[in-house]
Amino acid sequence: MHVKRRKDFNKDEVLAMYAKVSKNTLMETLQIEYIDAGPEFLVATMPVNERVHQPAGLLHGGAMVALAESLGSGASLMLIDPAEQEIRGIEISANHVRSKRAGVVTGTARLVHRGRTLHLWEIKITDENDVLLSVCKITNIVIDKNKGV
Repeated sequence: MHVKRRKDFNKDEVLAMYAKVSKNTLMETLQIEYIDAGPEFLVATMPVNERVHQPAGLLHGGAMVALAESLGSGASLMLIDPAEQEIRGIEISANHVRSKRAGVVTGTARLVHRGRTLHLWEIKITDENDVLLSVCKITNIVIDKNKGV
């Protein structure tokens, strides 16, 4: 599924595709669920439970980064032709500003820059009350399949 023009975008198809490709992956292990999408954004939730805790019983920063990378890389898939191209994350950063012990977090990836070979996304992770927990950014590279990597 790729979106070359906004009018080609079908949210239901995109969300169904993410549900399918998440099977037997880290996204399934972390119980990440993609819940909304648009031509330049992607939203997913992740429960905060013992699967994503660090030893002190708080949401592990790495779990938030995994959510952010899943969103940013997944969102770049909407911008390419997967028959001819692939996405690789080449840089990710995170600023964790608040912790959480239980509940659900929501990550929203928004496109900052779309170039021919690089995509930059900002991902904000919030709690159920829309309190900001983390701000991440990811840079993805678009690779032609025929060139390999």
